[in-house]
Amino acid sequence: MKNLLNWFPVYKQLRVYSRAKAIADLNAAVVVSVMLIPQSLAYAILAGLPPHLGLYASVVPIVVYSLLGSSTALAVGPVAIGSIMTATTLATVTSQGLINYIDGAIVLALLSGLFMFILGLLRFGFVANFLSHSVINGFITASGIIIAVSQIKHLLGVKVSGHAFFDILNQLYHSFTQINFITLALGGGALIYLFVARKYAASFLAKLGVNQSLAAVLAKMAPVIGVMLTTLIVAGFSLNSQDVAIVGEIPKGIANFGLPDVTLDAIQALILPAIFISLIGYVESISVGRTLAAKRNQKIDSNQELIGLGSANIASGLAGAFPITGGFSRSVVNFDAGAETQVAGLFTAVGIALAALFLTPYLYYLPIAMLASTIIIAVLSLVDFSVLKHAWKFSKSDFYSVMSTILITLAFGVEVGVATGIIVSIALYLYKTSRPHIAQIGLIRGTEHFRNIKHFEVEVHPHVISLRIDESLIFSNAIYLENHILDLVNKSLETKHLILHLGAVNSVDLTGMEMLEDINTQLKNKGILLHLSDVKIPIKKLLRKSGFLDLLTGELFLSHYQAYQKISSLNDAI
Repeated sequence: MKNLLNWFPVYKQLRVYSRAKAIADLNAAVVVSVMLIPQSLAYAILAGLPPHLGLYASVVPIVVYSLLGSSTALAVGPVAIGSIMTATTLATVTSQGLINYIDGAIVLALLSGLFMFILGLLRFGFVANFLSHSVINGFITASGIIIAVSQIKHLLGVKVSGHAFFDILNQLYHSFTQINFITLALGGGALIYLFVARKYAASFLAKLGVNQSLAAVLAKMAPVIGVMLTTLIVAGFSLNSQDVAIVGEIPKGIANFGLPDVTLDAIQALILPAIFISLIGYVESISVGRTLAAKRNQKIDSNQELIGLGSANIASGLAGAFPITGGFSRSVVNFDAGAETQVAGLFTAVGIALAALFLTPYLYYLPIAMLASTIIIAVLSLVDFSVLKHAWKFSKSDFYSVMSTILITLAFGVEVGVATGIIVSIALYLYKTSRPHIAQIGLIRGTEHFRNIKHFEVEVHPHVISLRIDESLIFSNAIYLENHILDLVNKSLETKHLILHLGAVNSVDLTGMEMLEDINTQLKNKGILLHLSDVKIPIKKLLRKSGFLDLLTGELFLSHYQAYQKISSLNDAI
């Protein structure tokens, strides 16, 4: 029974749950629920789905994550990036006639959830570390631009298809003669209102005497007021008769449980996009979760997060909705509103469920332009070109990686962009490990310390070359290291000893071991002895297990100073 309860992190919270925590969680849930209702509708529309599916994605999945997730502040549900990736994927797959749109969204949720759940069981929480943070920022920036531009059609009241940045711009340009000016006035006004509220509402409320943290939370509820006002305007003036697009009838309910009608061909077409959606969603979620947890000196379990998010996505699919993950804005609001435990998520689910059951008739006249404005303002926070400036200053290779990810995402769409981001992240890692830093070092006189001969005045012996390898010895750098070492030895005809400082080497794979054996053999043929120093115990065990230490022409030294002193004195005595 105890092992079973370990699957539910919320259980530990309930054991010490108090009335004060319950009140804090309830207060946070009220704020997040109010915020999530228009967001959920908006992101469903962004995904190309009926608005009520956004509510389906915000009830049962939240309950499941609250039970299985390890973060006390993370609020899950539909997010902008996941929604646009869903729309992009389904536009391609449904055009091939493999599956209908809604069933495709459900299958995406189920597949992405299953993928994350399996990764969690296999303890693969570290997978997020293989995606370069700067490259992911570049992808998110480009995606934010695409999402914002894709919503302009709703502000103008024109029909535009496609999900690539330049394609959307081209279609918008050719649709200017079809602009619905009533929709433009309504959407433009909503956009200005949300922008001003986002920028100035918190400070304005603070000047009125409202507590600063409360003012920040209330300011984030501006979209709800916008929804109420624009709905009243459309209903009062019957603007829907003037071709102003509205949400229309929203079915009551919190889910449509069942399994979709799906074929093997459809699954094969959707599985790779589902993996992409899972990876990006997990990276976004774990980043937000860790940031908020650090503010409270808490830690989240990356493997448990995979299980929690995976289960929540499976629940979203079974509820008839689409992929979800932990959202930045709603999680920050949840945190700032005082959420103490995962129980806040359960309260939030109840709040949205009540809205889905009793308030949906009042959203009939909600204009799509208002939801589009909500999306545009929300995703503008994702656009961050400062990553290019930082990357340029820090590393040119990082800059080119980020820039290529942004341009490819803009030119070819989100799906190609995320694939590029993942490939570039892995390629960047392999490139950096394939060309490790190798320093020729010498002794600083009067000390036992060795430093790079290029940066310090050091003592070197004419018959001895000392090299420090600042990377593990693995397949990606073996050839580079071997060539570098042998080239250096060939240029120094007086060399009789080569000492490799392996203090920074944390692992050696089979290719790395073969590289050491090759160097040992080639140096032996040249009459040069190979010595090793500062070898860590795990590496020493590997060298002994492989039999390399029996073949080593030189010695194994505890420290580089001992190696240098003994070898130098021996050569001076000759």
